[in-house]
Amino acid sequence: MEAPAAPERPARPATSRRPAAKKATKPAVDPRFPHGPLAVLDGDGSAYGVDGIVLDCPATTIPELVEWTLRESGLGAPKLNRYGKDSDPLIVLTAAAAVKLGLPERLEGHEQRRSLRLPEDHPVVKQVAKAKWQLTQRGFGPWARIYRKAQGRDRQCVQLAILSWDALDERSWPGVAEMEPADIARVLGVYAQRVITPRGSTAVSGLELMRALRPPTKPERDEETGNWISAYNPGSLGTEPMDPAPPEATPEHPVVVQSGWTGGFLDEEAYQWVRSVDSLSDEECMMPFAVGLDLNTAFLAAAARLVVGLSAPDHFHAPKFNPKIPRSWLVDLSHIELNPRLPSPFTPDGSRPTSPAWYQTHTVAYAQELGYDVHPIEAYLRRETGAYLDPWHDRLKNAYVDTLADLGVTKHLDDRAFLAAMEQHKQVDPALAAVLAAIKATVKGGVGKLRERPQGKHYKEGERWPALQRPTWRPDIRAAVISKARVNMHRKLNNMAKMTGLFPLAVLSDCVVYPSPARARWTSSPPRPLASRSRAASASGRRRAWRSWKTSSRCCGRWS
Repeated sequence: MEAPAAPERPARPATSRRPAAKKATKPAVDPRFPHGPLAVLDGDGSAYGVDGIVLDCPATTIPELVEWTLRESGLGAPKLNRYGKDSDPLIVLTAAAAVKLGLPERLEGHEQRRSLRLPEDHPVVKQVAKAKWQLTQRGFGPWARIYRKAQGRDRQCVQLAILSWDALDERSWPGVAEMEPADIARVLGVYAQRVITPRGSTAVSGLELMRALRPPTKPERDEETGNWISAYNPGSLGTEPMDPAPPEATPEHPVVVQSGWTGGFLDEEAYQWVRSVDSLSDEECMMPFAVGLDLNTAFLAAAARLVVGLSAPDHFHAPKFNPKIPRSWLVDLSHIELNPRLPSPFTPDGSRPTSPAWYQTHTVAYAQELGYDVHPIEAYLRRETGAYLDPWHDRLKNAYVDTLADLGVTKHLDDRAFLAAMEQHKQVDPALAAVLAAIKATVKGGVGKLRERPQGKHYKEGERWPALQRPTWRPDIRAAVISKARVNMHRKLNNMAKMTGLFPLAVLSDCVVYPSPARARWTSSPPRPLASRSRAASASGRRRAWRSWKTSSRCCGRWS
């Protein structure tokens, strides 16, 4: 069967049109992968790699492309941990390349775009099978993995991403799908070198990064046989999935349905709060504008030095609270009365608790920090603990800070220069701005994937869904990150109120809205006494407390 003709497109130069910008520091080149982690293949056979490399790819079918990638391209990336695995090469297909290789330019169907797959009787799927290659259970979709079972230590696997099938979500990769192939290679290449070679959505990449930095196993010599065997890697989540405690699960989880659990669930979510109109002062009501302040990488900051459970949960009745142990606690916090002009730190909607409820350790510890006694009714404790997310936090933090610096936003800027740089950073280099957006999406998406819910209209409550087979399905870790982030947010709101007398109008996740006398971003920033009297750690190091907020144009507008 002949492949359909590639659609015509305007002629373009063979090289990338790159804006002038500070060049990112090049990592050391692994001799096994001289051409970097990935390439963007266009319809004329040009494969655009990192650092302006252009390779000639003669493949006219998907099996030929896979063979060329593994044998001739020099693509791939070294492992991020000595016990891990090298990253498989990524080939990104433009619409023209996809059509040339026999793929449809678009996938059509009633399902969500990300769920669409080629049918099993499609000629390309048959070609793959005939050439003795395999597809994963997810089939041939926007992100397709084609592999053969490893022979010894030799791994044979290629990741494909099809741009015209919406492989790059616009929210995570703004504007990237419409860039020239060389620019797409630059964006994805910087991300791959600083974070990880993309393996799917940014959420999938965020989860894969956790595993790549904390591999579940390591080689160990068997004392009896003298042979090398695969052993548990301390500090990792291991190779087997672990069921959560009932209050940590979701209502449809088998642990809940099969046990008939009715004792409630953790509700550790980000803020979604609007202040009561009755609590507004006359002065606040007269303010003509509302200004949004965005907290930089709140979930990433919360992941730093976060101790989480590594073993199965054990049940305890009337335990003594210990803020150093990751647990889920049933405790009554309804007696705690705080300023009504601030959201409660204990609930996502900011309302005051009315009865005993399940909370993660950081939430209960914050109640103690505020000076209140806590007496847990019961708890689920994990005896083995560790800072599982530390390397994940460190790598993403460095990627974020380095990319911001390439865009001209550095920690050494004074206040006005910092705000000006943040105002202009997206225009300085749209490609690097897209990398920055992808890094932020990787953080949020990776945390969200720790509690991935079932998908599909045919799912029935109580059935196990695919995500439960992963050791990284850990809703308790997700709850710990979000609990710490929400507590950190309340601490900042409380400190702001004490130092400036300013109270928020609303909070949505990491964006806080304050009343303001003017639209100007500089005049709406907290006054300098706060800057001089308070210091806090942020993603780019220790800096003035208010600079952990960045003004956000999407939250900014007139308030009426």
